[in-house]
Amino acid sequence: MSHPQFVTVLGATGSIGLSTLDVIARHPQRYKVFALSGYRQLAELLALCVRHVPLFAVVPDEKVARTLQDDLCAAGLDTRVLVGEGGLCEVAADPRVSTVVAAIVGAAGLRPTLAAVEAGKKILLANKEALVMSGALFMQAVRRSGAVLLPIDSEHNAIFQCLPGDYARGLGAVGVRRILLTASGGPFRLTPLVELESVTPEQACAHPNWSMGRKISVDSASMMNKGLELIEACWLFDAQPSQVEVVIHPQSVIHSLVDYIDGSVLAQLGNPDMRTPIANALAWPERIESGVKPLDLFAIARLDFQAPDEQRFPCLRLARQAAEGGGSAPAMLNAANEVAVAAFLERRIRYPEIASIIDAVLNQEAVVDVAELAAVFAADTQARHLAEQWLSRHGR
Repeated sequence: MSHPQFVTVLGATGSIGLSTLDVIARHPQRYKVFALSGYRQLAELLALCVRHVPLFAVVPDEKVARTLQDDLCAAGLDTRVLVGEGGLCEVAADPRVSTVVAAIVGAAGLRPTLAAVEAGKKILLANKEALVMSGALFMQAVRRSGAVLLPIDSEHNAIFQCLPGDYARGLGAVGVRRILLTASGGPFRLTPLVELESVTPEQACAHPNWSMGRKISVDSASMMNKGLELIEACWLFDAQPSQVEVVIHPQSVIHSLVDYIDGSVLAQLGNPDMRTPIANALAWPERIESGVKPLDLFAIARLDFQAPDEQRFPCLRLARQAAEGGGSAPAMLNAANEVAVAAFLERRIRYPEIASIIDAVLNQEAVVDVAELAAVFAADTQARHLAEQWLSRHGR
């Protein structure tokens, strides 16, 4: 390549962002960092800027921006600091940028990711909430702009790799019977149900296979993460909820499978390391080295599978309910979950009450159509209000 491609990494200090930067650093002739964003881990963002020398850095507010700008100047860098959602959208849509890695956790990542879509970028999507909240509008924008949307969640990237190149014609048209979405089962897969009442945030965040942030770790423990991925898979691959089945696979070696009508089942395997799907999407349709060790099947020795227990994982049932309801239901599900998980991490509620809050919100608010982005954010705001009301009523 004559010139490296510019890459913007939204959510650079999280696990996805760090894995992306590791892959980029292995291929300096192919990629150069254009912009990095960070939210709370600002010392880490400064260190990343010193290492990768982006043109821009984005932080949440002016006070933080001034401090970071001073630190960058002291380090001899010309990196310019931008602020807030406007800054995120600017570095996502800049004409010089080829690829945007959308790795901001939660609803906060929706507008910047949409800005990248509307600018026709190649988007490496880890922010599943963007599709959960506004799937129809998001995919319409992708088709309208000609953006290239590539999933980097390990499960969706696995499905992408196992589907034929023309899957956009429809799953039935290309002979796909169903998508099998694998899940590790998290840290509570074998925990007696009675003990779930007393689990701590530290236990919920101790994932057996993956290193992730606290919010997504709790989502993995409750399997809400898998529920959000089910909704995301429906939008990414134009599938009905009934065509997506969740399978617990504790080893996290098979990242997902596609079942074809002729009896073939294709699976994508690999060590549980996010650099594999990131490298796959970053270089697509080519392949590049990611730094991940080759899979040793002899060391793994066995692969186990089981059906998820909805009594143990009620959040999975609620997510499927929202997927089937459509309209504003997925946005409400996501918002209620964000409030509930934050309350659990703050030790204001017990672990099983995460599902209780989401259930209450979904059953209290009517589902409406979302024909524009304003309706999505209205549903998000209302669901957060109802979740906070639940916390107040229960003295939390």
